[in-house]
Amino acid sequence: MQLLHAPCSSTLAFHSSTSQPKGRKLFVEPINDTSFSSQRHLKLARLWYNNSTIVPKAAPSQAVVPEVASKTAETDVLKALSQIIDPDFGTDIVSCGFVKDLNVIKDSGEVSFRLELTTPACPVKDMFEKKAHEVVTALPWVQKVKVTMSAQPARPVFAGNLPAGLRTISNVVAVSSCKGGVGKSTVAVNLAYTLAGMGARVGIFDADVYGPSLPTMVSPENRLLEMNPEKRTIIPTEYMGVKLVSFGFAGQGRAIMRGPMVSGVIDQLLTTTEWGELDYLVIDMPPGTGDIQLTLCQVVPLTAAVIVTTPQKLAFIDVAKGVRMFSKLKVPCVAVVENMCHFDADGKRYYPFGRGSGSQVVQQFGIPHLFELPIRPTLSASGDSGVPEVVSDPQGEVSRAFQELGVCVVQQCAKIRQQVSTAVTYDKSMKAIRVKVPESDEEFFLHPATVRRNDRSAQSVDEWTGEQKLQYTDIPEDIEPEDIRPMGNYAVSISWPDGFNQIAPYDQLQMIERLVDVPQLMHP
Repeated sequence: MQLLHAPCSSTLAFHSSTSQPKGRKLFVEPINDTSFSSQRHLKLARLWYNNSTIVPKAAPSQAVVPEVASKTAETDVLKALSQIIDPDFGTDIVSCGFVKDLNVIKDSGEVSFRLELTTPACPVKDMFEKKAHEVVTALPWVQKVKVTMSAQPARPVFAGNLPAGLRTISNVVAVSSCKGGVGKSTVAVNLAYTLAGMGARVGIFDADVYGPSLPTMVSPENRLLEMNPEKRTIIPTEYMGVKLVSFGFAGQGRAIMRGPMVSGVIDQLLTTTEWGELDYLVIDMPPGTGDIQLTLCQVVPLTAAVIVTTPQKLAFIDVAKGVRMFSKLKVPCVAVVENMCHFDADGKRYYPFGRGSGSQVVQQFGIPHLFELPIRPTLSASGDSGVPEVVSDPQGEVSRAFQELGVCVVQQCAKIRQQVSTAVTYDKSMKAIRVKVPESDEEFFLHPATVRRNDRSAQSVDEWTGEQKLQYTDIPEDIEPEDIRPMGNYAVSISWPDGFNQIAPYDQLQMIERLVDVPQLMHP
């Protein structure tokens, strides 16, 4: 293999794909097994969104079920299920690892299996269950199919050095505006209860110590946080199945303290709380881009961010600062919510505050998902009544908008987790490290010894003089990584046989010499 120098610079941008069209059904194209040269090509079976449905097979004319070898039967079932493509990952559900506990009873023609999805709030879980049942039932020897739906245990992509309370949280979503008064807390609370209504386990963390909004917007019976004296941890309060933590529930009201003290309070509230297993923790970020915001982003690995703005130009200026902050911290912004956009009267739609702030954020920063919230007296009143709008009026226009936002957040978080977990892997047969940076179409391979020699930590490079302490000959050519794990959205941790744990940012990996003449069979 030859070495090829990478480009001198690389720009990492996060772009989200749009959600799938609504109101359509899935049609599974018939697959001729002989037309595929390998199992890999079988994954390319396509799903079309149209108004067609699978035609059920006729009932068998005889009750005798033919003998089917167990291994062959399982292969038939997996081939049938591989026709179903996850619309977010673009890969069949078998390759995604969703099919679990497959059991085939050949004598009676009974098949049972479990589909373990990435989140219980998956917007297409009903479709998966229906289509899985249909494609397996269509097999000629199958008489009975049992499909069980479940979700993966709640866990972050990287739980290495996280505080104990955060190790069972799958996704952390920041709702930010960097400007006060735009409805950020309203969006955070209604988004959280929308996700809960979709079947997810959800928590809300109100990070605004100076002016906590959560105690006003929800009405839990217990309005004080409790302490676990044995574990010295915080027990969150709860309202309608959503766990809540806010400085306003600490019995202190609003804080009057300096910045460093506030950062410490936020750190304690967030990391010592017994959150339990959560699919989504929604963080209501305080306004600004200072110490408090940076502390939050560094303490907890944020999966994604939702940006809230209003139509005014002044709001856009402050929101742009927040988007740039998240970009530097490698946190992808997945959606923009433009609040107080318009109202309808006399058969017309009026825009009292102008138009364009939300679309300007989308165009300038490449965030493709824009959601507009109307001016509704009920939305404002629900924030004061203690009952979120999506709970009090689940069929209203506002609730429909939040439902679309919830689906977007679920889909984008799943895509981000999938991309991060497979961004850097080691191929033992090829003895090369494969790199595919999230939201990038580029894939390349690196020699393990080259990656190890390019470590820039204090153990390899003198921090004061910049002198290289790690010598070329210190690393054997045949060294292989023992383990590769993601660290948030920006780097991986690589464990080597010599006991060294290397932190390798994506930006650094893109600058290392690459392997060329990679065998074509390695590419999908």
